[in-house]
Amino acid sequence: MQVTEIANEGLKRAYKIVVPAATLTGEVDSRLTEMSKTAVMPGFRRGKVPVTILRKQYGQALFGEAVQKAVQDSVGKTVEDNGLRPALQPRVDVKAIGEDKDLEFDVTVEIMPEIGDVDFSGIELERLKVAVEDKAIDEALERIAAANKEQKDLEAPRPAAKGDMVKIDFTGYVDGTAFPNGAATDYTVEIGSASLIPGFEDQLVGASAGEDREVKVTFPSDYGNKELAGKEATFKVTVKEIRELVARPIDDELAKASGFDNLEAMRKAVRERIEQDYAQVSRTLVKRKLLDQLAERHKFSVPAGLVDLEFEGIWKQVEDAKAAGQKVEGDEEKLKEEYRGIADRRVRLGLLLAEVGRKNNIEVSAAEINQAVFREAQRFQGQERQVLEFYQKNPEMRDRLRAPIFEDKTIDFALELAKVTDKSVSPDDLLKAAREAEDDKADAA
Repeated sequence: MQVTEIANEGLKRAYKIVVPAATLTGEVDSRLTEMSKTAVMPGFRRGKVPVTILRKQYGQALFGEAVQKAVQDSVGKTVEDNGLRPALQPRVDVKAIGEDKDLEFDVTVEIMPEIGDVDFSGIELERLKVAVEDKAIDEALERIAAANKEQKDLEAPRPAAKGDMVKIDFTGYVDGTAFPNGAATDYTVEIGSASLIPGFEDQLVGASAGEDREVKVTFPSDYGNKELAGKEATFKVTVKEIRELVARPIDDELAKASGFDNLEAMRKAVRERIEQDYAQVSRTLVKRKLLDQLAERHKFSVPAGLVDLEFEGIWKQVEDAKAAGQKVEGDEEKLKEEYRGIADRRVRLGLLLAEVGRKNNIEVSAAEINQAVFREAQRFQGQERQVLEFYQKNPEMRDRLRAPIFEDKTIDFALELAKVTDKSVSPDDLLKAAREAEDDKADAA
């Protein structure tokens, strides 16, 4: 094999590789000799088929395999001999090929940039911290109680009001004719829940138990039943019962209904959940500040191929948004230029974090991957087993869970070395900072 360097510019390396015809011929001959020991063909005993006949039938296929092997081996050896760290799969361009001819091809490799050591000690960050007050716990419990309302009989007869539960019988008519599946008996609905056709529930306000009413509505134009979509309808309704919906008392019974032993355990769990939510918002903010400083401090060339791939992913989202009818403002060429800048930043930060992780032996264990799989499964209640089986059968999907875990561990490593000062703020100030960060992100995009 003869290797000649033909390009060495920035992160691009290119080599001309020549594999002698004799190497390919030898590979084919070796395979044919091996095949002849066990080959079976009509008219010949096992292992007695002449190599000339096998060459005629299988020679072309074996030559193709020999070429493929020669390319793979040559590229691998070239990369190893030159101490290259490819950023992408090397690109091969065959120049000459044929039986009894030398195999000539060019291989182009984009290599990883030399990033050097990253000093986190000079990075100063402010981390916002929120102390969860009892008031926030009380408000969360009130929301839980309101979401678990109980139905109670009215203390005294009165007309139906918004928020009441009413039991009704109804029959629907279009152009004076009852339509299929347009009637129900003892149907219960909360007034104001918007679970029925728009305008239906509003016309039950003020009705008394035992009262008959006519409810006139118009089916939405996108209604599931095309025969009714956009049509006006009249429903003859009989209100049979009115009940109040009242929030449950915040007590041990509410806690037990929510899966806790008692109210104290429920308060503790609610506090921990709120603390976790605030901590996640705070972490997101300090992570962005860290990445901003890293991006500003470390300017280096990145493989164009990686930027192209990242840009294509971003631009596909833009195209999908347009296809879905979303308005995307701005000149297309200018947008592409801006998004390519974002792609460059993402790739640069990704390579930087990868290098930090590599040099500091940051790894993702199988146990951490398994935990991530279980978390994914828990997101699909009732389908946990199917999700677990999916990840077992698709190792490449398990590998996709590795990247965010690796990034989080690397960020944690960096924050341990950086100068991080905690600042106590109110929940409102934390959420305001999060909104401003999102606005800045949107402006940058």
